[in-house]
Amino acid sequence: MGKEWNREMTYNFDERVPRKGTYSEKWDTGQELFGDPDVLPLWVADMDFRCAPAIVQAVTERAKLGIYGYTSRPKEYLEAITGWLERRHNWNVHPSWLTDTPGVVPALSVAVQVLTEPGDQVILQSPVYNPFYDVIRNNGREVAENPLILKDGRYRMDYDHLESLMQDGAKLLLLCSPHNPGGRVWTREELERVGELCLNYGVKVVSDEIHSDLVFAEYRHVPFASMSEALAGITITCAAPSKTFNIPGLATAYTIIPNVAIRKQFSERIKAQAIGSLNFFGPTATIAAYTQSEEWLDAVLIYIRANRDFAVAYLAEHLPAVVPVLSEGTYLLWVDCRALGWKKAEMKQVMYKEAKIAFTEGSIYGQNGEGFLRINLACPRSLLEEALERFCTAVAAHQA
Repeated sequence: MGKEWNREMTYNFDERVPRKGTYSEKWDTGQELFGDPDVLPLWVADMDFRCAPAIVQAVTERAKLGIYGYTSRPKEYLEAITGWLERRHNWNVHPSWLTDTPGVVPALSVAVQVLTEPGDQVILQSPVYNPFYDVIRNNGREVAENPLILKDGRYRMDYDHLESLMQDGAKLLLLCSPHNPGGRVWTREELERVGELCLNYGVKVVSDEIHSDLVFAEYRHVPFASMSEALAGITITCAAPSKTFNIPGLATAYTIIPNVAIRKQFSERIKAQAIGSLNFFGPTATIAAYTQSEEWLDAVLIYIRANRDFAVAYLAEHLPAVVPVLSEGTYLLWVDCRALGWKKAEMKQVMYKEAKIAFTEGSIYGQNGEGFLRINLACPRSLLEEALERFCTAVAAHQA
């Protein structure tokens, strides 16, 4: 039913779905987080679009059972994941490589525990998703920053500095691929160069690939562990349908670990922390996402890309002092506002108090993120336009 039905569907991504009063972290925490319940929230990475119809239908039917008990891993769930990875990313994953986790961030934390010892140095490439810092520091490891280089509006890796960190004894690389917040979709050549360094220096890799499906048409995500058997043997890949299909509340994450010994350690640590159980709706939503919702994803990517282009053009016209980094994937836009000359306190004052909007202030992604903003583009265009208008107007008034 799903695929035939979806072909006839048109998706109304322009609809402003009312989310206030739904226990939404994004929409119901404005007072608590920003001092105003009426800020327009374009910060946390969930979408303001309804899920694919097949997912809504599958979850609704499951809810009608009326008993929400402990949930097993059905064969269809594993087949949905492996089928998606093969079809969408040309990666042949054996079902035995999959381990369930309640989210990618818990998986990152467990991976750090399994692959390093307290005091070890763990590499991250800043500016980067802020929980990367947390899972290193909160586990008693040391952050080794390998700052990305912003050149000609595009982030690049500093391989010489990366190698020096490995030479100095770093044991693990946390790779963000595609990159959040910079929007880079790393090329095979870039990843191969990273892989060569890791193999040369005995550095293992945890690859956060939660945004792997959110890639614009002319780019291609390459799963790090798919490039060679040697790289598969040193890599834990963290993934989920949650960002792709807007189901983060259903705790649907999984890890892909080809190395038997590492997978055994990881699974034992998950069991020891008692965080391995499946959400009642998770497998059902995942199956519907990966087997019946591909056309919805293709449509949402077209809409998000158009939102990106709209935002870039709007800022160029109304606030040319700020410079967006043109994203290749994700639904996030990273904007260089350093020309405004503001520290983070002033940036927050203008956003939250004067513009009454909430983009994400960039310093949380590392020191070299200060002066930047991250904008969530996964919303109706009218909402994006309203937020940009508020921001540009507030900036002009603040500078007057």
